[in-house]
Amino acid sequence: MTESPDIAHLVAPPEGSRMHHPDFVFGVGTSSYQIEGAAREDGRLPSIWDSFCAAPGKVARGENGDVACDHYHRWAKDVDLLAELGVDAYRFSIAWPRVMDAEGRPNPRGLDFYKRLADRLAERGIRAFVTLYHWDLPRHLEDRGGWLNRETAYRFADYADLMSRALSGRVAAWATHNEPWCAAYLGYGNGHHAPGHTSPRWAAQAMHHLLLGHGLALPALRANDAEAQVGLVANIAPGYPASDSPADRRAAELFETYQNAWVLDPLLQGRYPEAMWRLWKGCEPLVLPGDMDTIARPIDYLGLNYYSRSVLRAKGDDDFDWVRQPDAEHTTMDWEVYPQGLQDILESFGRQYPKLPPIYITENGMSSADVMAGGADDAAAEEAVDDVQRQHYLKRHFAACSRAMDKGIDVRGYFIWSLMDNFEWAWGYERRFGIVHVDFDTQRRSPKRSALAYAEYLRQRKARVGAR
Repeated sequence: MTESPDIAHLVAPPEGSRMHHPDFVFGVGTSSYQIEGAAREDGRLPSIWDSFCAAPGKVARGENGDVACDHYHRWAKDVDLLAELGVDAYRFSIAWPRVMDAEGRPNPRGLDFYKRLADRLAERGIRAFVTLYHWDLPRHLEDRGGWLNRETAYRFADYADLMSRALSGRVAAWATHNEPWCAAYLGYGNGHHAPGHTSPRWAAQAMHHLLLGHGLALPALRANDAEAQVGLVANIAPGYPASDSPADRRAAELFETYQNAWVLDPLLQGRYPEAMWRLWKGCEPLVLPGDMDTIARPIDYLGLNYYSRSVLRAKGDDDFDWVRQPDAEHTTMDWEVYPQGLQDILESFGRQYPKLPPIYITENGMSSADVMAGGADDAAAEEAVDDVQRQHYLKRHFAACSRAMDKGIDVRGYFIWSLMDNFEWAWGYERRFGIVHVDFDTQRRSPKRSALAYAEYLRQRKARVGAR
């Protein structure tokens, strides 16, 4: 990776930011189904995403994760790439179907893959932030009801026990779930993601079992890997009223209940928000005695994934509509670019949750129309993608995070999503979030200018620390 000493400023946090502190963790993230490929190798079982991708009309152009970024075979070079970037940490997920068989017995070949990955990261001085569930549920569990079946929460705890024993001492931080809101609502509520169900009642029950699985997993994680942090990663978005009317203000509050409090209130307050069941009347999940205490077990950190905001207009007394801002900047996901929302929601959580744990921004990034200027053999290919919008996006979001930290919010790290272009779920390979370009025909990785600027900022930061 070519050094470019003059471009760190393209993404760097503002002068004086607490993010410059040497203890602040900078990283990048990926997830198993989005990059690994090797869908039928070394004992990996089918997942719900294998089935979902095979169903006509579910994924753009009928694409799937069978090969993805071929990370399963290219992992060592990908770790070298991480080292060239100079990141402090790498956030990745375990493929549950790769490490256990249908009877719950460990798959040594799958476990060995993650052991080698974690060991290589340690050799390169990169901390492992490991997510246990990033949506690729084993299909045999979905055949028995998936997250609608309470038993899946207990099988998740068994899986957490296995992985924390296998990787004990190799992991800096465990996350039980990535974005349970997406797993519950997109998977069981509107059918946009696997397994493709469309029932708000089912979404509510799936959410409860996801959160229950989180709570059930915590004792094993702590017992087996006592030095590692444990937490959960939630996707969040602030809601803003479309007007100053009382009805629109209530709509914005209701949106934040549905988007944020549905997950965070059980975790941090031991209860579901009552307003949730005004929005989804009659959809309250079955909660057994002791469940909420289990869900609210203390965590060491909270991971937050932020991409955009929502503007809301009232739709009756207990519903809302989204209002697109046509004159605002948008990404190719059609998500509004709104960095101020990150500061606003972090400060809001600081007021709302007295026991708010330390925070890591575990995902932030954007999809853009990144096209290589040269061919695959172009000697200058690594600098061919000048992703100007992404550079501006990152710099402004770093600044928003810095302002929140100045207001007392305890943010300890920031992970860009994502390391490389990958399989973007129902969008297939069309939407590119990576700071590294991937040619999916050749699997060539080419750092975009945002990656070069990020690497240069991290190099300069480490050099300043070493000079002290």
